[in-house]
Amino acid sequence: MTPIPPNESAGPLDGIRVIDLTHMLSGPYCTWLLGALGADVIKVERPSSGDFTRIVEPMLEDESLYFMSVNRNKRSLTLNLKDPRGKELLLKLAKGADVLVENNRAGVMVRLGLGKEDLAKVNPRLVYASISGFGQSGPYQHRAAFDVVVQALSGMMSVTGEPGGGPCRVGTSIGDIGASLFATIGILSALQKRHVTGHGDAVDVSMLDCQLALLENAVARTLNTDELPRALGSRHPLIAPFQAFATADRPLAVCVDTNEQWERLCRAMGLEHLLHDPRFTTGSRRNANHGELEPILKAGFSSRTREEWLQLFDEFDVPSSPINSVAEALEDPQVRHREMVVEVPPGSGRRFVDVPIRMPGSIRPSASPAPRLGEHNRGILAELGLGDSEIDQLEREQVI
Repeated sequence: MTPIPPNESAGPLDGIRVIDLTHMLSGPYCTWLLGALGADVIKVERPSSGDFTRIVEPMLEDESLYFMSVNRNKRSLTLNLKDPRGKELLLKLAKGADVLVENNRAGVMVRLGLGKEDLAKVNPRLVYASISGFGQSGPYQHRAAFDVVVQALSGMMSVTGEPGGGPCRVGTSIGDIGASLFATIGILSALQKRHVTGHGDAVDVSMLDCQLALLENAVARTLNTDELPRALGSRHPLIAPFQAFATADRPLAVCVDTNEQWERLCRAMGLEHLLHDPRFTTGSRRNANHGELEPILKAGFSSRTREEWLQLFDEFDVPSSPINSVAEALEDPQVRHREMVVEVPPGSGRRFVDVPIRMPGSIRPSASPAPRLGEHNRGILAELGLGDSEIDQLEREQVI
């Protein structure tokens, strides 16, 4: 078992040490999750400037909000991995670690002498996770990739946006975050497998692969029918009505997935005659005749305000929702009840989204703020057995 930093609450991953060699978003989001679940995450950064996102604006008290959001629950160690002494310190750190996560281009870690096989020599139990744009093999393996690149290449942008409009990026970095989530699943699976085999696996996660997995139904329809998925705005490709509608004031979203919900919607809207219309008797028919159904519903929705419709739909048990801004969503009573906004550290006024995992019977680990560059150098190196004079020398010679 590896030590957990002082004053940290125990969590499901208590005793797991993670070496974080990631930057930007796809890797740090993964290691943020691992740290939030209790792992001791040591973020290894370049001595001069650290993670690229440390300078991304907007800034709060000279610190990047981008960096602070996804680098909570970590300790920072600066190492020059091109210096043999920096590399030796990383290998020493790896001896007692459980997981290493990196998100460089394929081949970078091998050229540094820090690939999976190199580290397996010092710690065969180490789970080695690599997140990259295109994976560790294939014709694109050495290419750089960012969120919009994999959204574009995967087809995600072709099914996003309004009908007839230009290609549209999903409004959050789903290319990065999707890869982070799949990497986290892979890491946890590899740790479980290690209990049986005693060896740590390599986990290879491609951002492009993950986008295709997230496109699931669109991919299935493309492969098995003559249909080419396209952008439909807020509509669902298979279900109707399942979209946003304007009201007398502000828009709302409605989802009718079953015939029972369709009946309740028609009664709530005073459109009972539609229940006997052969064009709309089943979900498939409603979807096939969407062009005829939508104008009828639009006219109905224009007769009341959003709040009036939401109250009616709540009474009739019709799935619906206001279309919130991010600010409105954060003030929603359900979000507030679930305490999805946390102040890190408490009393600082710095607020971020919490980890959306609740585990009854487990202690939810308290969040620690993102570290200053090299903030934990001395503590971590002392854990590796280095004395003050050795650490002083490494600082003078810019190894750390």
